Amino acid sequence: MIPASFDYTRAASLDDALELMAGADPSIRVLAGGQSLIPLMKLRLARPERLVDLGRVAELRGICDRDDGGLAIGALTTWAALLDDPRVLRYGALADALPVIGDVQVRNRGTIGGSLAHADPASDIAAPALALEMELVARSAARGPRVIPASEFFLGPFATALQPDEILVEVRLPPIAAGRVSAYRALPQPASGYPIAGVAVVLGGVNRSVIGVTGVGEQPYRAVETEQAVADGAPFADAAVSIAAGQRIASDIHADRDYRAAMAVVMTRRAVEAAVVRLG
Repeated sequence: MIPASFDYTRAASLDDALELMAGADPSIRVLAGGQSLIPLMKLRLARPERLVDLGRVAELRGICDRDDGGLAIGALTTWAALLDDPRVLRYGALADALPVIGDVQVRNRGTIGGSLAHADPASDIAAPALALEMELVARSAARGPRVIPASEFFLGPFATALQPDEILVEVRLPPIAAGRVSAYRALPQPASGYPIAGVAVVLGGVNRSVIGVTGVGEQPYRAVETEQAVADGAPFADAAVSIAAGQRIASDIHADRDYRAAMAVVMTRRAVEAAVVRLG
């Protein structure tokens, strides 16, 4: 199909893009890699009146070391660039998720910031973002930068904590604590590749276990009940049964609620097993 008519503006810089967004007009959408937004526009499920194209804003690309030992990833950094950087691949759950995101074309064009801001309830990147406790940096012309923990970012299906005049500019990965390992496992829907259930876990060391889930509920979420059960001493195999507790489990032509919930338990156990192998 052909998208509905819209105006198009190519931002020359981040400041230029922020000024274009300053009016907080909900009819304006930001275009990053276009791998999610453009298909929705072709189906007329999204009808922005204007697109602000960030594609030429070089300052939003790249991966940098942070003073605290973590990483800062520009929002326009592609999946392919992340796959090619060995610093990123130290984060096991992220390393597991990157190769299964889309296909080669999507990974060459799609961006980490665009995917997070799109907030698909079945986004592969969402589970590692939650489990690794990433921080997302938003910026507006009026208020400057604002740091949003991943646990507070996803508000609903395709809904985030971003304000209408804000642009997601950076994704921050915390330093890897000694003895901490992570892994991500997902059951993909064969045609689309989107996870029917995807689970990322972080465990080891003296800190608590952290679990991020995607594809199961109406939005990606932290499995706090399972985390608490593990903290209280329950084996992961037992604690995993509560992985979908408190969620309105999704049901569609690919998987009903019972199957999706059951696969979430299976993926939790597989992710834990993979992390334990890495822990040695």
